Amino acid sequence: MAIQWFPGHMTSARKKAAETMALTDVVIEVLDARLPEASSNPMINELRLARQRPCLKILNKADLADPVATKAWLAYYNSQKGVKAVALSCKKATDVAKIPAMCLALAPHRGTSIKPLRMMIMGIPNVGKSTLMNALLKRRVAKVGDEPAVTKSQQRLDLNDHMTLVDTPGMMWPRIAHPSDGLMLAASHAIGRNAVIDEEVATFLADTVLAHYPSLIAARYSCNVDGMDGVGVIEAIAQRRGFRLKGGAPDLEKAALTMLQDYRDGALGRISLETPDSRRTMLQGLIATPPDEAADHSLPDA
Repeated sequence: MAIQWFPGHMTSARKKAAETMALTDVVIEVLDARLPEASSNPMINELRLARQRPCLKILNKADLADPVATKAWLAYYNSQKGVKAVALSCKKATDVAKIPAMCLALAPHRGTSIKPLRMMIMGIPNVGKSTLMNALLKRRVAKVGDEPAVTKSQQRLDLNDHMTLVDTPGMMWPRIAHPSDGLMLAASHAIGRNAVIDEEVATFLADTVLAHYPSLIAARYSCNVDGMDGVGVIEAIAQRRGFRLKGGAPDLEKAALTMLQDYRDGALGRISLETPDSRRTMLQGLIATPPDEAADHSLPDA
């Protein structure tokens, strides 16, 4: 199943973001540390490059990601011109407190009362932009929710007398070129449930975790994973947790939702769904991909 999700308000959000970019000094792009490139909207990159704006890439939810994979992603992004990458948790005040200074280092010609540093927070839905906004301002100014696309309009506020912040709605892009990206985004809850089949997403997630972190599944669900595939994991969860439908059949939907929630909450352990190497391998393995689609989320050699 090819997953696509582009609510109507995102078209206007993109247009408004393009206008605001002209009045922005630094783009703060919030990514999911567990799937940094899959959670990076290519339209954001296009908009900031068109205006030649530097970017602070925040790999949020780093406490849920595999630290080895995160280290590889930081090395990749920090090798790019005009980019600074940092891994943190937007829920930790000490992590968030470092961000203004990082932005100022990317635009040292700004940051005075006469020329305030203008920062714009961007990213796809449900990666933590509003949490970051609230943490930076040390008060609740942006609505935070577990469902994607909570923020619907831009909000500009002063961080202090020499720094301003603009929080933007989560923006997806019209077409997700790579099916695995859609599944990773759905597993991480960046895409609304109305666009996905939970059992399919959970099966993909289980297959991915089995391939790289089988011991985490064995430990969480007390099962022997030898020879098991993603479907088997979902079935095992239903059996172990006693999830049954009327008539006694296993409730696979409930089991799928359980695994998805365990991954999203970090109950499964620290898991990254992609690395620079795995993404490069995926892109190189694509055959007969139209050029305009191949350009989305390309990962050149760092």
